Amino acid sequence: MADDLEKTEEPTPKKIEDARAEGNVPKSQDASGVLALFVAILAAILLFPYMSNHTVLLFQYYFSLIGVSIDRSMIVDITIVSIKEFLLIVMPLALAVAISGIVAAIAQFGFLFTAKAIIPDLKKLDPIKGVKNLFSLKKMIEGVKITFKSFTTLGVGFVFFFLFIKELPTVALFGFSDQMEWLRDKTIIIALVMLLVIFIFAVIDVIIVRKQYFDGLKMSKQEIKDEMKNMDGDPHIKAKIRQIQMQASRKRMMAEVPKADVVITNPTHYAVALKYDEQKNKAPLVVAKGMDHIALQIKKIARENGVFIVQNPPLARDLYAKVNLDKPIPSELFSAVAEVLAYVYKMNAPKR
Repeated sequence: MADDLEKTEEPTPKKIEDARAEGNVPKSQDASGVLALFVAILAAILLFPYMSNHTVLLFQYYFSLIGVSIDRSMIVDITIVSIKEFLLIVMPLALAVAISGIVAAIAQFGFLFTAKAIIPDLKKLDPIKGVKNLFSLKKMIEGVKITFKSFTTLGVGFVFFFLFIKELPTVALFGFSDQMEWLRDKTIIIALVMLLVIFIFAVIDVIIVRKQYFDGLKMSKQEIKDEMKNMDGDPHIKAKIRQIQMQASRKRMMAEVPKADVVITNPTHYAVALKYDEQKNKAPLVVAKGMDHIALQIKKIARENGVFIVQNPPLARDLYAKVNLDKPIPSELFSAVAEVLAYVYKMNAPKR
């Protein structure tokens, strides 16, 4: 009994789906951060001419105000221009980073929208629990991890920075434009090296986060039994399963109608499609049958695919009532079906 209560089993698809519905998904903050940082660096490089141009325009505007008397309307104008130019400078970069964050989240656990994660929970406002969480072992470990990753990343960046500093005596002999190019190139190198270190940490973090996530969802054998019992006992789930099974069966049945030799009809209420292969079967098989709406569908598909439709109400009713799908017709119907097939083969003879 104790073994049944130990959480040793992998989570079922339903358990994982329920967790997703609650907003509980394996999300690595490091993975989202590294993608956002990469996009930010790339966007800053690509948008640098645009951003610098608007920065220059903003400062030119400020310089044009030298010697101008400042009144209330001028202050409003300065504020509007400053906010406008600031948004034009910052928004493209901020938008790129925001999109990268969304892409990173979708890449990790797919598209998910749930309101449960943002519903206020008064239990989270408990100050005692808040203090306990603040000084918990988990928080301490997270703090150590963040400190280690930060010092490692900055340390690697500092090593490259120190190596580049040694080039300054030579760079001092360059022209101003060459110095700026050197500064730009070295800055990009340092940023990419630090980004690579962060990427390595992010990969490790993704692996750890996913393992912890699925370990946290592990179930006991008893939980799996209870889940299966609940699913089997749920009339809505049973009805949904039956509906899906019926739809799949009907789809397979309709796919067989174009292969039939003949469709025998009532003519309005019943339709039964027969197929006869002398080499495989001793008797014709019922490959499709249906009443009313389904019968109309069978006849429609038969007409579209050139399958003969023969009206024989007594035979159609007998076939529908006595023969299951993919089963041969009974011996007492051989004679009647043989007459129909002979007629169909005779009608097809000129086409052969």
